[in-house]
Amino acid sequence: MSNYFSSQLAGYHRVHHARTNLLVHILTVPVFLAGTVGLAYAAVFGPWWLAVASVAAMVAAIGVQGRGHAIEAERVAPFRGPADVLARLFAEQWITFPRFVASGQFAREWRDAGSKTAEP
Repeated sequence: MSNYFSSQLAGYHRVHHARTNLLVHILTVPVFLAGTVGLAYAAVFGPWWLAVASVAAMVAAIGVQGRGHAIEAERVAPFRGPADVLARLFAEQWITFPRFVASGQFAREWRDAGSKTAEP
């Protein structure tokens, strides 16, 4: 499993290079994480509306991130099936993006993007 996360991080900067996409991710990953925690809390303690709001937050975050990826020069690898969708989305939000930020790669990509852009 560790190899999976390492390989995901290795090419991560190629599909997270445009400033707009970086901004989208830095704003929406916390929304997804809060949605995940809210959903877990709602599953244990209720209330039902928290579960609905949490799922809506997660879906919205992923939707906005998808729009951010659409402006990148290089496309994200296609999903291999429904299980891959869930695994990659949760791995990106909970593991890969936080590592991308903590490693300093986010800051390097932000600096490198400067005034130039990969956006069409």
